[in-house]
Amino acid sequence: MSVAGYTLGGGLSWFGRRYGFAADAVRAFDVVRADGEPATVTAESDPELFWALRGGGGDFAVVTAVEFELFPAPALYGGRVAWPAHRAREVFDAYRELTAEAPDELALWFGRVNLPNLPPMVTIDAAFLGEEQKGRALLDRLGKIDDVLRDTRGPLAVADLGSITAEPVDPTPGRSRSELLTGLDDEVADLVLDAPLAPLAVAQVRHLGGALAASWPNAGPSGPVAEPYLLYLLGPAFTPELAEAAGERLRWFAGQLGERASGRKPYTLLGYGERASAAFPAPVLERLRAIKRARDPHGVLRANYPVLA
Repeated sequence: MSVAGYTLGGGLSWFGRRYGFAADAVRAFDVVRADGEPATVTAESDPELFWALRGGGGDFAVVTAVEFELFPAPALYGGRVAWPAHRAREVFDAYRELTAEAPDELALWFGRVNLPNLPPMVTIDAAFLGEEQKGRALLDRLGKIDDVLRDTRGPLAVADLGSITAEPVDPTPGRSRSELLTGLDDEVADLVLDAPLAPLAVAQVRHLGGALAASWPNAGPSGPVAEPYLLYLLGPAFTPELAEAAGERLRWFAGQLGERASGRKPYTLLGYGERASAAFPAPVLERLRAIKRARDPHGVLRANYPVLA
């Protein structure tokens, strides 16, 4: 996904708990409108289109450049800690404790990982917007869990944030699903930790809250997000058979959550077969649809998840 596509969908980053959605940091877009005319869109020049572009998806204009507000990052600390699967319950309990008190500068993801040719493991990925000494102190709880397989925590450059999860940088076919969670009760814990994961490769719980849950005066369509956690599931889709098997498992996991999943999903994490209507409250969706009809009455532009579908 490009920077523009990520931002048009809202954009959930490691710094979201501190600074909100990436889209809310946009100052201006250079676009080509549906009528073929170029324009620079700002809050002053075209407030309705500017609002829609900041998280409403790619239905409203072709974006050729994005101007962002910059935030200070004088120091950054983070990395991944991994344990064998038999430590899963202990690691998850530590994760719940840490996220209950985490400052907005600290982002934490719990992962259950099931990759080919590797033993099952659990991980905690961390990014702290601050000095190493304070970051280590905040994560001291992790040092009390034995059998660490790997610990990559240390000072980071912003450009190295992608190394935390060591995800591939080349396109890789996969099927994914996200669910916003109302909490992490024992039933959710049992599902994430004990349910058979295969053929999925990853079950990940991301801590939200902070600025993502705040009501910003000039926020775009993405927020606020009241749910404190997000469950992200991913499986390989190298063949049609693998894709179908992963899809079935994704649907099964979602069905087990029941009311613990709110039903809303971040636009930037919508998956196969899902619709934009799942990403927005009804008044926001209606506003986006009105802008789409007014700005592109002939349907020249079409996002991956169109607001009118």
